[in-house]
Amino acid sequence: MEITYKSFALLACALLLSIWAWSVLNWVWLRPKKLERCLRKQGLKGNSYRLLYGDLKENSMMIKEVKSRPINLSDDILPRIMPFSHKSTVIHGKNSFMWAGPSPRVYIMDPELVKEVLSKNFNYKKPRVNPLIKFLSNGLPNHDDELWAKHRKIINPAFHLEKLKHMLPAFYLSCCEMISKWESLVSAEGSRELDVWPCLQALTSDVISRTAFGSNYEEGRRIFQLQAEQSVLTVQAISSVYIPGWSVKEVLSKNFNYKKPRVNPLIKFLSNGLPNHDDELWAKHRKIINPAFHLEKLKHMLPAFYLSCCEMISKWESLVSAEGSRELDVWPCLQALTSDVISRTAFGSNYEEGRRIFQLQAEQSVLTVQAISSVYILSRTIYEDTKLGGLSLPTGVLVCLPIIRLHHDRDIWGDDVKEFNPERFSEGLSKATKTQVSFFPFSWGPRVCIGQNFAMLEAKMAVAMILKHFSFELSPSYTHAPFTVVTLRPQHGAHLILKKL
Repeated sequence: MEITYKSFALLACALLLSIWAWSVLNWVWLRPKKLERCLRKQGLKGNSYRLLYGDLKENSMMIKEVKSRPINLSDDILPRIMPFSHKSTVIHGKNSFMWAGPSPRVYIMDPELVKEVLSKNFNYKKPRVNPLIKFLSNGLPNHDDELWAKHRKIINPAFHLEKLKHMLPAFYLSCCEMISKWESLVSAEGSRELDVWPCLQALTSDVISRTAFGSNYEEGRRIFQLQAEQSVLTVQAISSVYIPGWSVKEVLSKNFNYKKPRVNPLIKFLSNGLPNHDDELWAKHRKIINPAFHLEKLKHMLPAFYLSCCEMISKWESLVSAEGSRELDVWPCLQALTSDVISRTAFGSNYEEGRRIFQLQAEQSVLTVQAISSVYILSRTIYEDTKLGGLSLPTGVLVCLPIIRLHHDRDIWGDDVKEFNPERFSEGLSKATKTQVSFFPFSWGPRVCIGQNFAMLEAKMAVAMILKHFSFELSPSYTHAPFTVVTLRPQHGAHLILKKL
């Protein structure tokens, strides 16, 4: 009887081992090769699949290489930001794919197909993120289906434009503090070189602290520092294939674990402070926030909100400054507009007057296209066989929408796509894009960025006030080197020479 039990146990172990081995073989080889054959039959081109890593190793090496040297101001930024994708497009054309480990990533460049993908968010879902991403955020951007719909419905009212107008005095106060610091730094001669990148990071985090949490930036500063460190560490950790069960303790334990005791008191401070804050701004916010939005949920949303807003707005403002300083003829027009707006309103007493700042939209839109969208690519996964235009995509394929490539596509924008041309948007976005979904810096469709109005109001306020008080030009020490750490940013800062007006 004992022998029978042992034999049965060995047989069961052998069976489980065989099933596991078959699953691994199917995951790392059989399934990828099947998907590759399916894609090639439909005219899609790309490298042949390489065991487990696919194109990730080559992609990582190319990124490391381009980061080691800056580029000229007149150079195309695509080879530096998306080196492998750019090379693949040159070799294989627009209808191409790459291997993100054992999963093929199909690039979609047709605006009509982009529209279909972004409008059907229950068919094209967010990819299952690497578990390490949860160290950065685990909020609305990572949710899907009913959970996403529920959270979106709860949060939406707080970001309506009519609600955001109550935050404009806080925006104004934060901008005034930054401008005052800059004025104190400028020499008696009226000019000084300054790296505006850290200043704009501080501004965006201060605005979020004031408007969303009622706390001063000095208390929230540590959160941003920790998130900046975690962003770098997370990108390093996920640059390779994630193998379920593989230990990453050696990579992360020394960096993340010691941060948790430092972050938790800050989260507790923010959470406990929310219902008790009695200033006027928070009194208005309490009427906006849905009571169903429990503080435990808020705790998980904080990192996502801080990360997305701070990264996007500060990056955008710094690139507006850097790009705009190359086109000095646009500043007199902008300064004439903002001088009247800023001098007659503080944006708190007369919102209708303050809305004239929206006239900056055309210049800001073209700078967003010329510079770069903060999120340079969007990815979606399909979990059942799907028809997309003329393509039949099998389950497990990643659909990628390269925002930056679409924003720089000559076939869509014309031969002057690389040129600074604010008139491009003079008749509205629809006219400029020929009614196509080819301009979506905040995504598009049901999952459009919930904070886009917040971000644009803050950015317009900051740019307007800077133009009111300073003119500027690129410093000789400025190094043009956009790169990615979760989102896009200037690798060596944004050095400008500020001059008092």
